[in-house]
Amino acid sequence: MTQSKKISNFISEYVSSLRREQYLKINLILAGVIVLVIAYSGIFSPDTNNYPVVCIHQKLTGEPCFSCGLSHSFSLIVRGRIAEAYEWNRYGLQVFFFFFFQLLIRISFSWFFIKYPGNRKRLIPIDIGGSILLFIVAFYPFLKNLIISL
Repeated sequence: MTQSKKISNFISEYVSSLRREQYLKINLILAGVIVLVIAYSGIFSPDTNNYPVVCIHQKLTGEPCFSCGLSHSFSLIVRGRIAEAYEWNRYGLQVFFFFFFQLLIRISFSWFFIKYPGNRKRLIPIDIGGSILLFIVAFYPFLKNLIISL
C-alpha cells in the first residue's frame, strides 16, 4: 500500500471516528487552536509590530507584565530568530515548545486512538497526565510569578 493511500485511509477512519468519539473532537479543536497560534505568529511581524492583540495589563498600568513580549517572541521563533525571541520574553521558547509538542501529541495520540482501540482506556490518562506535566514545566515561571504576586 502506498503512503498516500495509508494517509487517505487514516483520514477516512479519523473522520468516521470523529462523529462518535469525544476525545478525537477535543484533539481536533486543540490542534486547531495551536495551528491558529502558530499562524498568528507567522502572519504578524515583530518588525512592524502590527499585532492586533495587545497586553491589557500594560495598557491599564503602563507597566509590562510577566508575559509581555510573548507574541513578539513567538513570531521571532517562527522566523528562526531565537536569540531575539529570548530578548522579548525569556520564557517564550519554552512556551512555544509547549504548543509545538502539544500539536505533535494531538496528532500522534489521535493516530494511536484510532489504530489501537484496545488501548484507549490507557491512552487518555497518559495524555492527560503528560499534558499536565508538560504544562507545569512550560508555564512554571508564570505560575510561580502568579503565586508570588498574590
